[in-house]
Amino acid sequence: MFLPYLADMPLRDQREMMERPFFSLAKSKRVKPIDYRSPDGKLWVHVSANPDYGMATIWDADILIYCASMLADMARRGINDVPRKLHLMPYDLLRAIGRQPTGRAYELLGQALDRLVATTVKTNIRAENRREATFSWLDGWTQLVDEKTERSRGMTIELSNWFWEGVMMTGGVLSIDRAYFDISGGRERWLYKVARKHAGGAGEAGFAISMPTLFEKSGAEGQYRRFKFEIARIADRNELPGYALTIEQVEGKREPNLRMRRRDSSDTRPTAKPSPRAPSPAPQPETALDVAEPAVDAAAMIRRSIKSLSTRTTFGEITEATLATLRAECPGWDYQTLHAEFRTWVQADPARTPVSYQNAFIGYVRRFDAKNRHLLGR
Repeated sequence: MFLPYLADMPLRDQREMMERPFFSLAKSKRVKPIDYRSPDGKLWVHVSANPDYGMATIWDADILIYCASMLADMARRGINDVPRKLHLMPYDLLRAIGRQPTGRAYELLGQALDRLVATTVKTNIRAENRREATFSWLDGWTQLVDEKTERSRGMTIELSNWFWEGVMMTGGVLSIDRAYFDISGGRERWLYKVARKHAGGAGEAGFAISMPTLFEKSGAEGQYRRFKFEIARIADRNELPGYALTIEQVEGKREPNLRMRRRDSSDTRPTAKPSPRAPSPAPQPETALDVAEPAVDAAAMIRRSIKSLSTRTTFGEITEATLATLRAECPGWDYQTLHAEFRTWVQADPARTPVSYQNAFIGYVRRFDAKNRHLLGR
């Protein structure tokens, strides 16, 4: 029995996953583990990646949001024995999380599911009498194919027991804005989750957190000073759906706080960046599940052997050679965030299409670095 796609189904995220560093915030492959311990030392999380697949990303977690929403909806409707193994159609899943169901999207969906299976989490959160719980986000997934036509008959996704119990426990999920899926940056997506978890019911004053504590909770790679600079830029743009961000310098403290407040109805500022899935004359990056290609059979695309994205030189993505050049010449920046801004600028005018996309982006970062390098020393 397959789960239907419900366009108006309330979206839910698992509460504990919204405030701890369980996922990579970068679109590039991450193999470095995440090690986190709460400020009081009581809770800890360790996330390790399979070197062949890399760590599950915050975009991969969209699949878990879809599954949590389906489980919560079944529980709300009083269904007995809500299952851990869900049967669904890939087309419906992609639509629900705001992805265009293109051929490339089905292939990348398979990659995302593989990362969710391959990533290993160890934590004492909800371990109860055990010292720790060890699990992968998915115990497995299977595509169902018609033997005669070889067309997709959907797929099964088996959720980990830790995730399933977290969704099903009382107060285990929180509603999220559908505009969340339009947020393009990894840090912005994670900040939305933190704001929804802590500031959603905090009243007018909102919720404030010190920048060093925020850095530890993010699990982000790189140096703290770079993280602080990027969060300040996000707060300056102030585009999270439903929540306003403010940097506050606390008297007597060296490091600032980030305050998160729920927006009131009179706030007419943008609440999210334009969707990266809007039509554009330039191709979109191949690291998202939304590249416009002719629709093909889902099962066939998922079965296609997956080549490493880091070795491709397609227009609209950053190659490993480009990243190596930037790390050597302009260290300390979030190249994925800069790339998103550069791509937006290029796509705003067809006349800006560069002869060499990689060289043009390198030049863009060099100019940005020359102008802002002094800020990294703060």
